[in-house]
Amino acid sequence: MIAQDIIDAINAKPLSIWNEHLLKKDYEAAFASDLMSDALALIQDSPEGTILITGLCNSQVLRTAEMLDIEMIIFVRGKSLPEEALEMAKDVGVNLFTTGFTMYETCGILYSKGLGGIHGSHSA
Repeated sequence: MIAQDIIDAINAKPLSIWNEHLLKKDYEAAFASDLMSDALALIQDSPEGTILITGLCNSQVLRTAEMLDIEMIIFVRGKSLPEEALEMAKDVGVNLFTTGFTMYETCGILYSKGLGGIHGSHSA
């Protein structure tokens, strides 16, 4: 799903754009979590093609994105980051957006539009 289509579908507002070219990028999957340890463990096969959806608003999210080469993060419930973290996002190389939707709503909307999830291991 094209980044701009993702943004439009969830009425996302930009927080920090470091690379406008990425607004035309086709993303394969989304991963939603407030646990960055889960992101580190589960986003492995195509991190460059995965967007991160979270409600966690601190530098840990940016460090996780940096480690995984994630280029786009969406913060839910209208959340944002402090100004120094927004500047850090440009250094890390990640585009940040916020939406007023909850995580559940955001994921549901994007799933209904055809954006898949990651294919991690499933346990019973």
